[in-house]
Amino acid sequence: MDKILEVLKASGIPFAYDHFAEGESPEPPFICYLCPGSNNFSADGKVYYKISQVNIELYTDRKDPEVEQKLEDALDAASIFYNKTEVWIDSEKLYEVLYQFEMEV
Repeated sequence: MDKILEVLKASGIPFAYDHFAEGESPEPPFICYLCPGSNNFSADGKVYYKISQVNIELYTDRKDPEVEQKLEDALDAASIFYNKTEVWIDSEKLYEVLYQFEMEV
C-alpha cells in the first residue's frame, strides 16, 4: 500500500481512499483510490503472495490529457503496468478515468 501512496503523492493530485468526506471533496481534478479485492497466489494451501487489485479513479470536469499524463508519469516511474478506461458520469458532470492494476502487498 505504501507504493500506491508514493505514486499518488508524486502525481501532485489530491486523493482519498474510496471517497472524500461529505463536503470535503476538492475541486477537480482529484483522485479516489481503492483496493476492491485480491488475486492471491497460493502454495501448500496457504497464501504465498498477497496480490491486491487496485483502482485509481481520476476525476476531472473536462477532458484533461495533461492531468492524466501526470498520473501516468507517476505510475510509469513506479514501473506499474495498468489498464485505463474512461467514462463520463452525467449525474456528477465529471469524467472518470480509471486505472486498474494488481500489485503485491
